[in-house]
Amino acid sequence: MRVFDSIGVQIPQIYLPRQDVDLSRWAVIACDQFTSQPEYWKQVEEIVGNSPSTYHLILPEVFLGTPEEPQKIQTIQAKMREVLENGVLEPFEGLIYIERSVGGKTRKGLILALDLERYDYTKGSSSLIRATEGTIIERLPPRMKIREGASLELPHILVLIDDPLNTVFGPVTSAKDRLPKAYDFDLMCGSGHLTGYKIEDPANQDPIIHAIEELASPAVFRQKYQLRGEAAVLLFAMGDGNHSLATAKAIWEKLKPEVGMNHPARYALVEIENVHDDGLEFEPIHRVLFGVRSDLVEAMRAFFKDQFRLIPCRDCTEMVSRVDKQTGPSQVVGMVSPDGYQLVEIQTPTSNLPVGTLQHFLDDFLDKSGAEKIDYVHGLEVTCQLGQQAGNLGFYLPAMDKAALFKTVILDGALPRKTFSMGEAHEKRFYLESRKII
Repeated sequence: MRVFDSIGVQIPQIYLPRQDVDLSRWAVIACDQFTSQPEYWKQVEEIVGNSPSTYHLILPEVFLGTPEEPQKIQTIQAKMREVLENGVLEPFEGLIYIERSVGGKTRKGLILALDLERYDYTKGSSSLIRATEGTIIERLPPRMKIREGASLELPHILVLIDDPLNTVFGPVTSAKDRLPKAYDFDLMCGSGHLTGYKIEDPANQDPIIHAIEELASPAVFRQKYQLRGEAAVLLFAMGDGNHSLATAKAIWEKLKPEVGMNHPARYALVEIENVHDDGLEFEPIHRVLFGVRSDLVEAMRAFFKDQFRLIPCRDCTEMVSRVDKQTGPSQVVGMVSPDGYQLVEIQTPTSNLPVGTLQHFLDDFLDKSGAEKIDYVHGLEVTCQLGQQAGNLGFYLPAMDKAALFKTVILDGALPRKTFSMGEAHEKRFYLESRKII
């Protein structure tokens, strides 16, 4: 397999289902979606039935902490061995160019493998591959249990490049009709259409690699972000699936002393996307508190002192409008409760982004057992639906400007965890491709 050390890229051996497998049942959405909506995963289970499916190879996070979790992990590892032994999967070496269409938008991606030696998810990292948001270490152990005994990795990891001139994807998009199709089918549950094209010939791979190498040029990097001195190049910034990549990194660091540097676990299969893709939208990730035990308003007054103000809203529409249009030094987030809709205004914020200011408070509130748990959800509808239920509170947050992501991470470091989402929940990456990690 071809490796390009300067940019931390490997041309991987990818496993795809054989031609007789129903891909509309094989491919399922990322495991960290619909975590508070078990009915979605029940529907997936009914659609899949006994058909070959990645549903049997992943652990939807809706099952984390349930009595079913240990058995599901054992079943996952057995099913991975089974699909390899039964010839359900067939390998090829190369890249895959992807077009995913949903809701009138088309996003472009490229499947390749990244070198975990060039990735560091810790705060303040200056690695070539970098986390954009804080990593919640407590979320790694369940994923590590699965990956430690796994023969395959199935990525829902989306990694961003900052390519305003579209030098990486532009030529591939123009030449796609001359490439063999890897797949072309509708995704389940209204998640759109997915088309993939194999890039097997090194002559077609090389222009892509050279374009990525140019983005990694220190001179190009400094000029793009108007930096002085010898700032470390940020080439790949995490979009979605940071905890999955962090899990792969943790397992690799554990294995490395035993297996040496030339091992499949050194690399992780990912999809890269251009942050400037017209089809890519950054959506906010909202918060929902479950089982609220303490008076949240009084807790906010104690935490923010005289910088806190609560503003009633007539309805959801007013709340959303005022949050989305807010400018100036103060920050506002929407709050949804069984009593209605309000704005939380913080006049002197503790973070550059409203999500950071709110998260500082929520972490303190949860540390003091103010609520049973928190979940991070996508979309206004589910935030309001869950927030209006007795004992719950929902928080609606504004979106961040995607064009500012790379410079913000370069200058300020990782953003607060769960700051943004690349699209809504139903637009997330589906498991389809896999790679052997043993």
